[in-house]
Amino acid sequence: MESNVKEAKKTLTLPEINARLSETGKLIRNYTMYSIGVGLVPIPIADFVGLTALQLNMLRKLSHMYDVPFLKDKGKKLIAALLGGGIPVSMSATTASLLKFVPIIGHTIASLSISVLGGASTYAIGKVFVQHFESGGTFLDFDPMEVKEYFAKEFKEGQDLVSELSKGMSH
Repeated sequence: MESNVKEAKKTLTLPEINARLSETGKLIRNYTMYSIGVGLVPIPIADFVGLTALQLNMLRKLSHMYDVPFLKDKGKKLIAALLGGGIPVSMSATTASLLKFVPIIGHTIASLSISVLGGASTYAIGKVFVQHFESGGTFLDFDPMEVKEYFAKEFKEGQDLVSELSKGMSH
């Protein structure tokens, strides 16, 4: 009878929680920087596909850190719902990617736009999922509409971080 009972999740101490949050923060920051770089891909739509792949991989790693089963298809849908749920980022990223077809100026504007949008959205997605996983959530009980305001706040913070990181890269 006892063998049928699932083992309860280990309760973490405050230092363990802080260590995990530090680790997830580093992971999110790294993926934010990778996302900035994806905007520089010169091929229209390839940048958008690359950004989605990066964001999914970040979610896979975050879910592993929280022992949450990773669901790739559900992850894709949740990312799309977050991006389209309150901030027209997904449409803007697609439109910006298509601007790369316009010689010289289109590519420059598109690359900068996708770098900012990609970095900020990756940051916000990471922060939203860390909050959800910290509260014991999974991919199955994640509701993008419930986190709409928090996503918008983290997106703005992500834009500020991208601006900071971009200044650091140009020096």
